[in-house]
Amino acid sequence: MPYVNLKLIKGVTREQKKELVHEITLLLQRVLNKKPEHTHIVIDEVEPDDWGFSGMLTSDWMQERKG
Repeated sequence: MPYVNLKLIKGVTREQKKELVHEITLLLQRVLNKKPEHTHIVIDEVEPDDWGFSGMLTSDWMQERKG
């Protein structure tokens, strides 16, 4: 039973989530021969203030990028 936990910054639309779930399921089916009905995908949305990379919060990086 594949379990995929996908963490994303908040702001992804429902349609985008549907497409991600669909495409990840197809990928696991194609590459690992896993049955779609056994594949579980969980999407966690994270606030930009709760995610950091490159030594800074994502919210700060987004502000700098707008510049």
